[in-house]
Amino acid sequence: IRVYPYTGDTNYNLAVSAAPLAPVDLAGNTLATARAITVGSSTTSYTDWVGSTDTNDYYRFTLANSGNFNLGLTGMTADADVQLLNSSGSVIASSVRTGTASESITSQLSAGTYYIRVYPYTGDTNYNLAVSATTATVTPGYSAISGYGLVNAAKAVAGALNQTPFADVPTFGGANDWGVNLVNAPEAWARGYTGQGVVVAVLDTGVDRNHADLAGNIWTNAGEIANDGLDNDGNGYVDDVYGWNFANGNNNTLDGNRHGTHVAGTIAAANNGFGATGVAYNSRIMPVKVLSDSGSGSYSGVAQGIRYAVDNGADVINMSLGGGSTDSAVQSALQYASSRGVIVVMAAGNAGAAQPGYPASSATSWGLAVGAVDSSNQMASFSNRAGSNSSMRYVTAPGVQVYSTLPNGGYGFLSGTSMAAPHVAGVVALMLSANPNLTDAQVRQIITATAGNVA
Repeated sequence: IRVYPYTGDTNYNLAVSAAPLAPVDLAGNTLATARAITVGSSTTSYTDWVGSTDTNDYYRFTLANSGNFNLGLTGMTADADVQLLNSSGSVIASSVRTGTASESITSQLSAGTYYIRVYPYTGDTNYNLAVSATTATVTPGYSAISGYGLVNAAKAVAGALNQTPFADVPTFGGANDWGVNLVNAPEAWARGYTGQGVVVAVLDTGVDRNHADLAGNIWTNAGEIANDGLDNDGNGYVDDVYGWNFANGNNNTLDGNRHGTHVAGTIAAANNGFGATGVAYNSRIMPVKVLSDSGSGSYSGVAQGIRYAVDNGADVINMSLGGGSTDSAVQSALQYASSRGVIVVMAAGNAGAAQPGYPASSATSWGLAVGAVDSSNQMASFSNRAGSNSSMRYVTAPGVQVYSTLPNGGYGFLSGTSMAAPHVAGVVALMLSANPNLTDAQVRQIITATAGNVA
């Protein structure tokens, strides 16, 4: 402020004040009033704010075709989060990083209407919302429902050896063995490939290592001396003879749930004439407990579990688990596994959604996503579908009323993509018993190229 005389000398009073302008709120605060935006192949940006007096910003967009959707939320001075919702307002994906870290969502979407919700976690903040979507290409043999189709061990193991598909063999076992028969595992067994020499880490609720059908196929840490209170092999974990419990921070990897033991049996239950028989019945199971006995866990524990499995000799990792949002630590661990030649097999999820949940959605880059079918090879209603992005390495496997091992010597039937994933992990173990030099990329290519919708 400058005050100056025009003529003469004078006293004066100067009074000043300032009131902040209210932020301009362009986004709607409910689904019904959502701001209509355009999402196309070029990135479009929108600026707004959220805070204590504006707790929801909604945006609405429509895709005319299936596409690969990308969202970025940046420029925050306080913690804000973002969700992607379907036309009925149910959350498809979310990003909830802490502090002022940028948020991002990547998803394969079918044609239709969707919503974006931006909301504050703490404080008031401006933000920049950037969105884009590219039309998904159609790949022969790929279905937005079942991906590349039913996994086929007879063709996949032959493909690992660069041989023609193995000849059919008689049906194995009885009615409860329909799963191994549907994926054509006995054809690989007949050629001598049973998972020998392959370690499969089961990241789950633990494993009943004393079960009669599993005890002979449990991995043990040869560098560790049991119960001496020392970290003999220097891997950072004390007395991890039977793996590690990342849910509780100790070496107890027994299963107080049943989920992990059931998964383990589908992979490696012994071919001993009773109970269940695993797809790779001579492979070994590395128990890595990342879920508590109640079935809950953390992304931090999952990420640590992946790295533990890789660093301690696993060849395959089965993850019959899922969460509601992406996680940078898990993404980094998946990339680490791939770089070390370890194949991660992930359950697609049981929400009946149009695309896999997380972390199976990462199978566009690493590992495999697995959906569930029944004994007639019909897609299970609960199974998340493959989505429109054919770079999603998605196959299907038995996941309805699957018979396998349960804790305390038991057996039983469970359903879910959690049951489908270990069938595929078992097939990968058969492939690696035939050709241990296969990379993650090679396994992904062979599995999908030999699946039911393609070959």
